[in-house]
Amino acid sequence: MIKVILSGIIAYLLGSVTFGMIVPRLMGSDKDVRDEGSGNVGATNVLRTQGKRQGVLVLIGDLLKGSAAAGLGLLLAGPAGGGAAGACALLGHCYPLYFGFKGGKGVATAAGAVIVLFPKSMLFLVPVFVVAILGVRMVSVGSLAGAVTLAICLWMYPQPLPVTLCCMFAAAMIVGKHRGNIKRILSGTESKLW
Repeated sequence: MIKVILSGIIAYLLGSVTFGMIVPRLMGSDKDVRDEGSGNVGATNVLRTQGKRQGVLVLIGDLLKGSAAAGLGLLLAGPAGGGAAGACALLGHCYPLYFGFKGGKGVATAAGAVIVLFPKSMLFLVPVFVVAILGVRMVSVGSLAGAVTLAICLWMYPQPLPVTLCCMFAAAMIVGKHRGNIKRILSGTESKLW
């Protein structure tokens, strides 16, 4: 149990490393991405407001911190540690300690954790995500479709309870963080990627 708790604490601190804030500053921007575009610190808003290069760097950083946290949790305490770490890394991204608890929506960080904890699901998640985005040009729709697909994958391929709980938490968190997007999608005012 101590190792599981330790995994969660380390993962939360790692998840709080907000690349959407760090990358633009390292690239010379003096603007806070939370004051631009959608006000989100995720890769999509950075892409729109700061350009492709920074958007890609933020995406990679968010993916890697999710994977690193989940992997460390697995090493320290097996599936229980991995599940706790994955969930806590997502919490850290959405509510970062270092940036006033105002973070992103967690899609890339959750994906990074799922890659490590439930890799088989990526065979379904990636195509669904890509097809959804190409079909409607909305990243939010791809993210929501991915969250639903993850839940279906858990039903198709049962996982250890800690991994299942982490994935369910991730899916619920992503849907919850996209409440505003859902309203805009239904009203036809959601921003398109291009």
